[in-house]
This record gives sequence, structure tokens and C-alpha cells, in this order.
Amino acid sequence: MLAIVQDKYGSGTALELREIERPRIGEHEVLIRVRAAGVNPADWAVMSGLPYIARPVYGLRRPNVGVRGTDVAGQVAAVGGSVTRFTPGDEVFGASTGAYAEYAAASEDQLALKPSNLTFEQAATVPMAGLVALQAIRDHGQTRAGQTVLINGASGGIGTFAIQIAKALGAEVTAVASTRNLELVRSVGADHVIDYTKDDFTRIGKRYDVILDNVSNHSLSGLRRALTPAGVLIPNGGNFRNRWFASAGRLIRAAVLFRVGTQRLGRFLVSTNHDDLATLKELIEAGTVMPVLGGSYPLSRAGTAIDHVGAGHAQGKVAITV
Repeated sequence: MLAIVQDKYGSGTALELREIERPRIGEHEVLIRVRAAGVNPADWAVMSGLPYIARPVYGLRRPNVGVRGTDVAGQVAAVGGSVTRFTPGDEVFGASTGAYAEYAAASEDQLALKPSNLTFEQAATVPMAGLVALQAIRDHGQTRAGQTVLINGASGGIGTFAIQIAKALGAEVTAVASTRNLELVRSVGADHVIDYTKDDFTRIGKRYDVILDNVSNHSLSGLRRALTPAGVLIPNGGNFRNRWFASAGRLIRAAVLFRVGTQRLGRFLVSTNHDDLATLKELIEAGTVMPVLGGSYPLSRAGTAIDHVGAGHAQGKVAITV
């Protein structure tokens, strides 16, 4: 099969399209004929080998997993002997290993049936960003009807999902974005918009019950100033400008700072699981949530797609077609 393979850390030019063997699947795994794959900032981080502190996990000198990509949408080609949820021919989406290839292996617990009203390209953009947004807003923000939610970095993949999920929960949503993206965030349901090139939301006197920070471009004290007394800050910015530690230092400082007072820090790692993917499927099929597809690239240009997302200028999500 054809796959995008990486033998060294670097930019998109470190990726090569080559022929490799199909992955083998275990008892609880599914072999997927990949139709499309999503691109996440995490793909750029692993490709680049950043932050350096993560290289014992990624691989010290080169990635342990040579094929990039986790978000996937496609058709089930084969199933392991203990798989019960899927049969060959099913259209699925979720998380896999090595999605930038013609075939990828995935645990059945990290897949769900593809939303019937989405193309494969659209479905491939949902898993990581959709799950982060769902778990951040619903679970860790504990958002409920009547609350005020601010999303910093609202025009990206996570931000556009978070706007829609917060609205579905009955919240009043403020989206922070650049001038060119204000109409985009309005189009997915934001009640209010703030142009960060003109206004600093931490200094305008408005307070919010939940802040989802996808950017890490404000001080922690400023973010606390913009929270209600019992508000929740959910930090989600990778901050890869710090090539050694990314946002680790900021998260440690936040943990110390939020030990004082009644405001809460919502820290979490995303959980890729069937139930939450199924929840996203239901929201999408009901028309409550829809992915924003900001562009697509063929498999041969996967490196260009990852570089584009890594630069931080993508609107919504980017897909790779296979």
C-alpha cells in the first residue's frame, strides 16, 4: 500500500510517499480502507519532534511510528476475531495508527459509524478536535444553559466545534478570532465576537463562566481577571514556541495559581472513545454540530498540509484525501 513515511524529524519535506506493507490487526482491531484523514497540530508536533521533552515518547532520533496521522474516515476492510461493533463494508470514523496511508489499523473502541450526512473528508476532521471540544466544554467546563462561555482561538478546528457544542448546551458564546475569521465564527453560532487585533478580552471588563483557551497568548492573571468568581479556565494551547517544554511550564504555574481562590482549572487529556464519538455522530446527524472543512490535500501533499496547520493559520479543519 502507499503511505506517507517519516524517517527523520523536520518539516513537511521530511515525509515521503512510498510503498509499505499493510498493517496487521489484532483481535480487537479493525483494518480500515482509508478514504480521508484529518490533520491536527499534534501531527505537526510529532513530525517536528517538538517539544524536545516529548522525544522519549515520540522516539529519540526519529519517530517510533513512521506513518503520521491519527484521525481517519473510511471503510472497514477486515476485523479481528473479537470485534463486535463493525463488519467489513461499514463506513467508520475515529482514531487510528498511521492514517496517512491507504490502509490503517484501529481499535474498535476508538471508532464509530460515520455520520450519514458527512463526506469522508468532513468525517475525518471530526475525531480529535471534536472530542477535545466536547470533553472540554461538556465535561471539564461543566457548561450548562444560561452560562457565558468564551473561546479564545475560535476559528480553528477545536474552536469551531466548541462554539457549536456550547450553544447546544444552552450557553451564550463569545468567540475570539482575527478580523478575517469573524464571519466564520458567527456562521457557526457565536453570539458575540471579539477581534483580538483590536481588543483584549482580558481587559474589557466582561467576565465568563468558562474560558477555553486554545492559544495561550494571554497571561494567567489576565485570564483569571476575565473569569467569574467560580469560573473555569480550560487551557488547551500547545505553545510550541517553547521548543523544549511547550506549555508544560505554563500548566504548572496555572496549577499553583488556581490553588488559591474559588476559580477552577480544568486540566485534562483527551479520551478517544466510542461513546463520545457516537455522541458527536448524533449531534452531527441532528444538524446541531457540523465540521468546518477549511481545505483538503491529496495524500502526496500531506507534508504541505501539516506545515499549513502547524503555521497556525488554518480555518476550521484540514483533510487529506486518500
